[in-house]
Amino acid sequence: MSLVRRVARQNQTMLMKTGSYYLIHICVAALVAYAVTGNLWASLTLSLLEPTVQAVAFFFHEKAWDQAGQRVVTQGV
Repeated sequence: MSLVRRVARQNQTMLMKTGSYYLIHICVAALVAYAVTGNLWASLTLSLLEPTVQAVAFFFHEKAWDQAGQRVVTQGV
């Protein structure tokens, strides 16, 4: 099995959560960007760029918190 498939299978719930967060973030970002700029193309560009970066950061943020939680359980703290 390829590395990508193995990682996707091991993190299926987290990837689904990240995907739903991504979609909501795009909608909110588009509305805010349009309210600020009044320009449809600028708002669409901003709403795709910023949430994409945030979704990647969110995935690794969740991974770090999961690992920290596992350490606490293992150490009995």
